[in-house]
Amino acid sequence: MSQAVPLHVDAPVRAKVDVAVVGSGPSGLSAAISAARRGARTILIERYGYVGGNLTAGLVGPCMTSYSLDGTTQLIRGVFEELVLRMEARGQAIHPSKVPANSPYCGYITYGHDKVTPFEPEAVKMAGLEMLREAGVEILFHSTVIAPRTDGDRVNGLFITSKSGIEAIDATVVVDCSADADVVAGAGAQTVYGREEDGLAQPMTLFFRVAGVDDAKVDAYVSEAQEIRPFASIVEDARQKGEYTIPRKGIGLYKTMRPGVWRINTTRVLGVSGVDVADLTTAEIEGRKQVHELMEFLRGRVPGFADAMLLDTAATIGVRESRRIVGEYTLTLDDLETGRHFDDVIGTCGYPVDIHSPTDAGGRLEDDPTANVYEMPYRMLVPRDLDGVLVAGRCVSATHEALAAIRVMPPSFAMGQAVGTAAALAVATGVQPRAIDVDTLQDQLLEDHAYLGPERVPQTVG
Repeated sequence: MSQAVPLHVDAPVRAKVDVAVVGSGPSGLSAAISAARRGARTILIERYGYVGGNLTAGLVGPCMTSYSLDGTTQLIRGVFEELVLRMEARGQAIHPSKVPANSPYCGYITYGHDKVTPFEPEAVKMAGLEMLREAGVEILFHSTVIAPRTDGDRVNGLFITSKSGIEAIDATVVVDCSADADVVAGAGAQTVYGREEDGLAQPMTLFFRVAGVDDAKVDAYVSEAQEIRPFASIVEDARQKGEYTIPRKGIGLYKTMRPGVWRINTTRVLGVSGVDVADLTTAEIEGRKQVHELMEFLRGRVPGFADAMLLDTAATIGVRESRRIVGEYTLTLDDLETGRHFDDVIGTCGYPVDIHSPTDAGGRLEDDPTANVYEMPYRMLVPRDLDGVLVAGRCVSATHEALAAIRVMPPSFAMGQAVGTAAALAVATGVQPRAIDVDTLQDQLLEDHAYLGPERVPQTVG
């Protein structure tokens, strides 16, 4: 979002709503559904012509684990669970309880990859849209937020642009699920970028899918090779011979529900910013160049891929990390490692710290062991110096290391459900989001089938 756009423009007001949600990725989808179900008049603003964000436009999949690290307890439930069950009923997803670690669906990875969720992107577009419409959410596709409407240190709406021109949205609460803290940054509130010591962020990846793979040959090779990273020895041999230039040590590949079709998570674009249009353009170009290099490599060297063909590339480069808000609380690596309890817990998670190196082919997955279950507090979703706004997704208040664990899709669903519910509660009680009664929020989340830990049970809201 360009901050050169004036904050006060003479634009017609398209809608006056209780809650405006920016972005329909996992957090925005969950937030809009939750706010509307709690009685708030809700509008969802989405730049594409369909919902899902990285679930669909980004081709990212499967959803990483929604379970505890040991795979025994499902932690992310609520809206996420409902979406998965809808897709599964149509044969377009597999419930995570049925997907063990080290399977083709989780890329033959064990640590942190027990109970992932394979799904078809087209299923998200339809099931997500159904859930939004059933909840009564007003949807604006092909619309982009260009600036927040502000009154001092409070956001009270948005300016958007579309084929209809520049218009305004009046909102009591804005939920920023833009992934880049666009609303918060546009209002002038403090944000941070990348890791603390040098400001560098994790690299970007363009997902793509291939068809025509011999699934049995892939299984046989992986079973025999017993490599920590699938095909790492083949990659290293090709690198030594100058036949592999991508800064990645292995091949990230995930079997889909369709025979012979795999998602490939292997391109890596270093040194680019998710909030700079020139960098994003560079990343898109480089990502697609790498896709075609990888296709030659896969067909020529990787068992099972001799007859593989490129099925499609994602509509957008995948950004792992960019701007983050400075919230009332900043989640830290120590919080995750110790499993610290928060009185304002709004969700639990078990995915490990998954950092792709900002500077080279390396990464960290098992280097920073987390607790089996850790908690996410409400305060990390509340900007410290700005009213009228809540935030969910990868732009919440967390350190570089902590974000690397909670940035994936299931916890984003949990954060989205929390902020949507909180936004509706703020509207209903006439207070700022930071001042809502957290006990009531937690009770409502439990009523809506979220999981806040074994000590929390649903209470009757009076």
